[in-house]
Amino acid sequence: MIDWDRVKTLRQEVGDDAFDEVISLFVEEVDEVVARLQDSPDPSRFEQDLHFLKGSALNLGFAELGDLCQDAERLAASGRPGKIDLAAIIACYGRSRGAFLDRLGGGMRAAG
Repeated sequence: MIDWDRVKTLRQEVGDDAFDEVISLFVEEVDEVVARLQDSPDPSRFEQDLHFLKGSALNLGFAELGDLCQDAERLAASGRPGKIDLAAIIACYGRSRGAFLDRLGGGMRAAG
C-alpha cells in the first residue's frame, strides 16, 4: 500500500523540518480533491483530478493509490469516465492515509 522506501527518500531529499510541511500540505490538498470526488463528482474534471492525485500519491509513496489513479486517469482520458470506480479510489486513499499517519505518529496526527 505504502512504498516506505519512497517516504524515506523524500524525507532525505527535503529534510526533517520540510518533510512535516510537505506532509501537511499533501494531506490538505489531497483531502480537498478526494472530498470533491466523493461529494460532487464531475466527470469533466476526472482526468485533471486523477492526474493530480496520481502525482501526489506517487511522490509520497502511496503506491496502490497511484496505480488506481493512473488506471482511472487513462479511462477518463479515453472518454470512459463511467468506468472509473471512484469508491475504490476514495477507500484506498482513506486506508493509505490512515496507515501513513499512524506509522509517522506524533505531530503528524494533527495533519489529519
